[in-house]
Amino acid sequence: MFKDKKVFVLGMGKSGCSVAKLLATDNHVLITDVKCDDLDIIRELEDLGINVIITKNQGEIFDDSYDYVVKNPGVRLDHPVVLKAKEFNIPVITELEVAYRYLPEVKIVGITGSNGKTTTTIITYEFLKAAGLPVHLAGNIGYPLCSQLQDIQNGDILVVEISSHQLVNLDTFKVDIAVLTNLFPVHLDFFGTYEKYKLNKLRIFRNQSGLDVAILNKEDKAICELTHNLKAKKVYFSSKGQANIYIDKDAIVYEGEKVAEISDIRVKGIHNYENIMAAILVAKEFNVSNNVIKEVLNNFAGVEHRIEFVRKLNGREFYNDSKATNVDSTITALKSFSNEVVLILGGLDRGHSFEPLLPYLTHVKHIVCYGETKNRIKQFALDNNIDVTVTDNLEEATKVAYNISLEGDTILLSPACASWDQYKNFEDRGNEFKKIVSELS
Repeated sequence: MFKDKKVFVLGMGKSGCSVAKLLATDNHVLITDVKCDDLDIIRELEDLGINVIITKNQGEIFDDSYDYVVKNPGVRLDHPVVLKAKEFNIPVITELEVAYRYLPEVKIVGITGSNGKTTTTIITYEFLKAAGLPVHLAGNIGYPLCSQLQDIQNGDILVVEISSHQLVNLDTFKVDIAVLTNLFPVHLDFFGTYEKYKLNKLRIFRNQSGLDVAILNKEDKAICELTHNLKAKKVYFSSKGQANIYIDKDAIVYEGEKVAEISDIRVKGIHNYENIMAAILVAKEFNVSNNVIKEVLNNFAGVEHRIEFVRKLNGREFYNDSKATNVDSTITALKSFSNEVVLILGGLDRGHSFEPLLPYLTHVKHIVCYGETKNRIKQFALDNNIDVTVTDNLEEATKVAYNISLEGDTILLSPACASWDQYKNFEDRGNEFKKIVSELS
């Protein structure tokens, strides 16, 4: 709990505003961002006694009188305020850490990984909810834990998606069940090296004991190497060989018992089956029955903005994969299709290579690119003899993709880049794509 503390909240996103509101009751809170156009939010925060300062020079308003810095997960580790806090020995934490210190006695399921964590989180939540358990959905999925504290009671279960950016500044936060879906070299602009990124992911296990559970991908060599000396009980899922849960003869098998036929599952693709197996391992820790699991799998249609079917028009199918903010996510999407694809790539330029896409582009007939990365994508396509068209924005790219396509083709938005060059987040980008597609005729 926090009381009579002076807190500097860095960033006015969902998590920043929710933690500021929570702390405002009995602490002195300042919140700042470089930009905020929502005057209603500013007014609401100020009415709670929160000092709101919009400035590009946050380092100049920060000093050693603060007890804590609560930073937005996306704020870089070399931000002037973060560096000054380190110099002053002031703890830098995140909204998730603050919320944890206010929680009653609960069970926490923490889910992280380079890809698949949102799908795994939602399926896990749906399993537990369908079983009638008192469960809450929170974290990086878009629901700050601070904003849900009033609804959480002793004995409840929290299913929390935790990003690599959130893990950096966790301290006392502890999960009872930790899930690590997979590891790929992503967010290197934030962490600097793949080694630092991987070690950061291990923080999800740091406060676990032998009474806790770690759910791991047996087919991910990096995970197996990094987790060999965990204190928690380790259980494994596998899409290729035997494990605690695995795929055998078109069925998912848990501890020797068939849980569901692959044909029972509405979403398709090995990546989805891996996410589902991880979620089933969580469900089994809470004794969820196979009947409940099968019912959920029969109805689960997938996550919005993740290989999401949008529309069929004149024999072309449109898919929204705006959540693919890195190359590995786009590879996952490309592996889900066998017909010819017109692929829309582009967005924020993080300097990452597009070369890893190459083995998965055999059925891509044309790339349409836009945004900051458009010229680098164009050069990548030309170097590899792939037809490419350069556009300025997503609307133009979508219309060009449609005009290039033929009946039977898939038009896939799977950008392999973050959205921040032209959009606030990947959700805004995906929603615009769906709007553009809905207006095509």
